[in-house]
Amino acid sequence: MEDIKLPGKAPIQFYFDFSSPYSYIASEWIEAVAARHGRRVQWHAVLLGFLFQSTGLKPLVEYPIKRDYATRDMFRSAAFAGVPFSLPDPFPIGTVNAARVFWWLEGTDPLRAAAFARAALRGYFTRNVNLSDPNQLKRLCADTGLDAEAAEAAWGDQQWKAKLKAANDAAQAAGVFGAPYFIVDGEPFWGNDRQQQMEAWLQSGPPKGLS
Repeated sequence: MEDIKLPGKAPIQFYFDFSSPYSYIASEWIEAVAARHGRRVQWHAVLLGFLFQSTGLKPLVEYPIKRDYATRDMFRSAAFAGVPFSLPDPFPIGTVNAARVFWWLEGTDPLRAAAFARAALRGYFTRNVNLSDPNQLKRLCADTGLDAEAAEAAWGDQQWKAKLKAANDAAQAAGVFGAPYFIVDGEPFWGNDRQQQMEAWLQSGPPKGLS
């Protein structure tokens, strides 16, 4: 994947959670959107549990009427985007270790971190790879070309625990309250269904009446 970064064009900030189906779907199109507009993507692994706790929000699946709708919408949204999707079991899961692996990789190679993120999201939402299971996560790391033992050491390392906490704190400070969440030139966009609006913003800037 080419790292596109043109002068004067800030990267698109992309906040995602490894247990978010809409983050998975968005992860499959965000790089193409960025490339069409001469941008790159800066990926941020966050924990929705932390963000929900800090804002007083709750996951969709905790509301029965929303859960039933959202489950149907996940399949519909994936089909509309042309990406494979299956609802994993268990769902949702804790993704703290996967997120720490992401930040471990991002510290030296952001492109490799993004590649791992895509592989992990695809693994969970197409092959039911349980990212909360250490053995399955290690196997996925190995399958993506990583040193599985080094990845396991990283997710237990205080440095990457602190990095993930800092990333969550920074996301909260930036106003992130869900995933996927994007920031384009300071403008926030929440949700997988904001792609068309983001493209219009990247093409023409703010619409009339919005500054």
